[in-house]
Amino acid sequence: MNKGRLWKMPVKLDEGKALYKLKLDHFETELNQLLGNKIKFSFTGEIICPSCQKKTKKSYSGGFCFPCSQKLACCDICIVKPEMCHFSKGTCREPDWGEKNCMIPHYVYLSNTSAVKVGITRQKQLITRWIDQGATQGLPILEVQTRYISGRVEKVISELVSDKTNWREMLKGTPNDLDLSHQRDTLFDSCGEELDELESEFGEENVTFLENELTTSISYPVLEYPKKVASLSFDKTSVIEGELLGIKGQYLFFPQGVLNIRKFTSYVVEIDI
Repeated sequence: MNKGRLWKMPVKLDEGKALYKLKLDHFETELNQLLGNKIKFSFTGEIICPSCQKKTKKSYSGGFCFPCSQKLACCDICIVKPEMCHFSKGTCREPDWGEKNCMIPHYVYLSNTSAVKVGITRQKQLITRWIDQGATQGLPILEVQTRYISGRVEKVISELVSDKTNWREMLKGTPNDLDLSHQRDTLFDSCGEELDELESEFGEENVTFLENELTTSISYPVLEYPKKVASLSFDKTSVIEGELLGIKGQYLFFPQGVLNIRKFTSYVVEIDI
């Protein structure tokens, strides 16, 4: 039995297959090989903030205590709505953090979760982002030089394509393949005027249209998809156990429901495998 704070599952792509690890503070194990085996999670009742290391009764913004969620840049509203970035106004909560994480190249992409979706991510996090959201296909369509620009572009495209993942539909099965290249070309035509205006505003050197990228396909380790998507929660029950039937996005599939590992970041649990 291993004990520690639960963290978002590390992921990578190997020959089109999503590979997962289950991670606690001082423990990691390959998850794909545990399909069909029984896993038991026991929540100890403790939640420890990853920033200040203090215990908190409730977690915010990915595992933080309330005071830290109010002062850390990674918890600011502009992380969810990048078009609201206020770095240039000199009011970033942590300018050094902003320089390292927001003032760097980002991709605007299309993905296939249960339907076509537009999103943004840091350049180096593209594959990770697609796997984390349970996408079966992904295609970068623009490269821009800051998070703010990516948010402005996403805002334009989201008028025609959703920028949200329907997580319940995503967990019900594998969607039909989409022609994301065709979707890209259609969006470029439909949003051409607005995108050209953004290119003029920020400069051609900061906005690059990607018209020759190939679609990446992703498969997930799943023995059986949920017949009914029921959420499991450590806030309602301290013990969650059962046969591991699948992994997709940041969710584990059990016979009785699905567990969103990312939602319970910083929860101290004991794991029996």
